[in-house]
Amino acid sequence: MAAEARSASAPRVVLGVGGGIAAYKACELLRRLTESGHDVTVVPTASALRFVGAPTWEALSGHPVTAEVWESVSEVPHVRLGQQADLVVVAPATADLLARAAHGLADDLLTNTLLTARCPVLFAPAMHTEMWQHPATRENVATLRRRGAVVLDPAVGRLTGADSGPGRLPEPGEIFEAALCLLNRSLLRRGSAAPDLAGLRVLITAGGTREPLDPVRYLGNRSSGLQGYALARAAVARGAEVTLIAANVALPDPAGVKLLRAGTALELRDEVRAAAADADVVVMSAAVADFRPADYAEAKIKKTDDSSAPELTLVQNPHILRELGHERLRAGQTVVGFAAETGDAEHSALELGRRKLADYGVDLLVVNEVGVDKVFGRPETEAVILDAAGSEAPVPPGPKSALAEEVWDRVAAWRARG
Repeated sequence: MAAEARSASAPRVVLGVGGGIAAYKACELLRRLTESGHDVTVVPTASALRFVGAPTWEALSGHPVTAEVWESVSEVPHVRLGQQADLVVVAPATADLLARAAHGLADDLLTNTLLTARCPVLFAPAMHTEMWQHPATRENVATLRRRGAVVLDPAVGRLTGADSGPGRLPEPGEIFEAALCLLNRSLLRRGSAAPDLAGLRVLITAGGTREPLDPVRYLGNRSSGLQGYALARAAVARGAEVTLIAANVALPDPAGVKLLRAGTALELRDEVRAAAADADVVVMSAAVADFRPADYAEAKIKKTDDSSAPELTLVQNPHILRELGHERLRAGQTVVGFAAETGDAEHSALELGRRKLADYGVDLLVVNEVGVDKVFGRPETEAVILDAAGSEAPVPPGPKSALAEEVWDRVAAWRARG
């Protein structure tokens, strides 16, 4: 009885599994979904059952599994599964399955479920590079996205055999994070999670730059990249085309993003300016070093016998956010900045943030009060979002994913102003 009560109250997820070699990875995705309290029904294709058998899916999900519409007919599963689902995730989504979904075919239980689902649908494609890049597949993906489905871009990496390239299934943990973003937003909006960022090209920076002193040491900061990665995941779940520039981040690659790397502030500036020329929205959440050493020591700086310390001369780094705010590298571009503040003897962190908003010329500024064991490197945060029209929106303490959603809500509202 208790198990039935939990099942009735748990979010209902349909996990569709296509017939590709990556089907075995869906077992890990299923485990994450069930262990986090979701009621998951697995609906494989007949081909998927040749890679992973029904007993495995049944043992992991706790539900009967079939690919056919002819079993348990009295319960009308080909209609009920889609009608009752809070989320449908298809992983892996093969080229064949994407084609059938895009054309509205209903020749097995999974495609019937996709036609009856009125909840958010997430596809995680996996196939060989040539299949992913074929014009037919690209058109099918575009069709599904136009209809409101979220289709992740596949990861780049080793495929079957010796092949390598775009087409690899994103890691199950990252598909899980994308699914949570989509599901949580849908539940908060009572079933409505329209991809309101669809068609937007978004650039996000994350992490913290490091300025080398010598081959061993550097000047840096405590930024982990967690907030930037949360922003990227949320933007993908809301339909955006996302480029993420990561500075010294040790986190798994978010699913569905184009990932670039940078180390120093100058490297980050070059990457940002190149990518921002095509971006509708730029969110600078990376912590960029204000200063760098004037000179770089080619060999490790050694201690001396007289206990003296070397003198360090610093020079200012370019102010990337101010450049973007005042130059606007693309017409109609929205620029969002982050300000990590500690306040001082005369001003609060928020007062300093208001000054920065005007100085930087950005549309929105997210002000974090930071410190040791506060915000940097932690999964929780709090902030105040300022905009150039003078409004202020406090975001109470909570997970960084919640702040990410609030930022995108504010971005969407700002752009809707015209």
